[in-house]
Amino acid sequence: MKILSYRRGRKTIYNNQAVISLDGVKTADEAKKYIGKKVRIDFSSTYIIGVITKVHGKKGRVIARFRRGLPGQSILKEIKLIG
Repeated sequence: MKILSYRRGRKTIYNNQAVISLDGVKTADEAKKYIGKKVRIDFSSTYIIGVITKVHGKKGRVIARFRRGLPGQSILKEIKLIG
C-alpha cells in the first residue's frame, strides 16, 4: 500500500487526507471492503494513524483521513493496514 497524493481540489490541498493505492485491489467494489480500517505511517521516531473513509475512483484507490496533517515525505511511502 502506498500514498499516491493528498486529496486536493483545484485551489485547495487537504494535507490530512491522502489517496492510497491498495495492493491487489483493482475495482471500486473490492476497495469498499476496506472502508473503516485503520492505517499507519511509520517515520523514524513517530507514526501517524488514519482511517480509510471512502473509495476514490474506479481503479480501487481509497481516501484515508489522518489525525494530523501529513508531511511531504509521506508521498509514495509504504503504509501498514492495522485493523
